Amino acid sequence: MTPLLRPLRSIANGFGMAWWARVETRQPDVTYWFGPYIRRSSLEAALPPFLADLRSEGAAEINHALLKTRRAEPLTIEAGG
Repeated sequence: MTPLLRPLRSIANGFGMAWWARVETRQPDVTYWFGPYIRRSSLEAALPPFLADLRSEGAAEINHALLKTRRAEPLTIEAGG
């Protein structure tokens, strides 16, 4: 990531203009937020390795949605937690 890109992502996120992927898994029941990205195409390019990592860790079901939104911590949320 270039030094200029990090502050741009932060600004875009602060204004709710950043792209995020909300990734939900079952067994374990967890919601992950993956981002922020300035362009949807950048998120789409970066997402497959993240999903592959979740599959390799044994997630039984993985669903995701791409959203233009603002997110803050926590970026990983366990069901019931």
